[in-house]
Amino acid sequence: MYQSFYGFKEMPFNITPDPKFLYLSPTHQEALQHLKYGVVEKKGFIVLVGEVGCGKTTLCRRFLNELDSAHFDTALILNPRVTETQMLKAILTELGETKLARSQVDLVAQMNRVLLERIERGRDIVLIIDEAQNLSFEVLEQVRLLSNLETDKQKLLQIVLMGQPELKDVLAQEELRQLRQRILVHYELNPLTLHDMQHYIQHRLTLAGSIGRPTFTAWALKAIHRASKGIPRVVNNLCDKAMLSAYIRESDEVNYWDARRAVKDMKNLTE
Repeated sequence: MYQSFYGFKEMPFNITPDPKFLYLSPTHQEALQHLKYGVVEKKGFIVLVGEVGCGKTTLCRRFLNELDSAHFDTALILNPRVTETQMLKAILTELGETKLARSQVDLVAQMNRVLLERIERGRDIVLIIDEAQNLSFEVLEQVRLLSNLETDKQKLLQIVLMGQPELKDVLAQEELRQLRQRILVHYELNPLTLHDMQHYIQHRLTLAGSIGRPTFTAWALKAIHRASKGIPRVVNNLCDKAMLSAYIRESDEVNYWDARRAVKDMKNLTE
C-alpha cells in the first residue's frame, strides 16, 4: 500500500532472509569473520548462536554467497528434525549425489567415498545445519562421527551448527562432551543496539529505493527499539506497521504514535 506513496522500488521490511538487505552490524561482522576463519583454517566444528529473528539465516546465506564456488562444495540443512539415515541422505543430496545407499552403514561409506573424491579434486566441503538446537542426540552423534572422516592431513568435512540459545544447553549435556571438545570456533550474535538499529533501518530504506521519505523521529526509533529488544525480524514487523500508520495519515514522518500503534497491533496478534 505505502510502496508507491513513498516511492520504493520494493518493500523495505520484508522478513524473508534476503542477503541483499543484510546489515552488517559490528556483531554480524564479527560472526561472519568467525565463520570464514573457521572454514578457511579448517577448524572442524563451528557454532553460531543467536535469538530467533536476529539474522542467522540471512548471515548464513551471505556467508555461502561469499564462499568461492570454484573451491567449495556446500550442503545446507534447514530441517534438522530427521533420523540419522535421513540426515546422511539429506547431506549427500545437497552435495548433488543422486544414487544413494539404503542402510546407514552404507551411507556413511558412500559419504566417505564422495568426500575423499572431492578432496582429491581440490574441493573443500562445508556442511551447515540450521536450527541445530532441534537435532536429536542420535543425529548429533552421527554428525560428530562424520567429523572423524579425515585424511592424514585434513578433515574431510567442515561443520557449522547454527541455532537458538537453547543450542548451548543441548551441547552442554554430559553425553555430548566429545562433540563439545571439538568445537574450536564459537560465536553468539547479540541484538542490535539503538545506534545500530537506526543504521539498520536507514540501510533497508535506502536499498528499497528511498529518496528521503519517510523519516523516523527519535521517539519513534526509541519506541521500536524498546519493543523489539533489537531483534531485526521484530524491527522489520514494527517498521512495516508504523510506516503503514504514517501512510494512512499521508505523512512523510513516522512518529512516536505510529510506532506505538505498531507495537499495540503486534501485541494484539501475539496474544
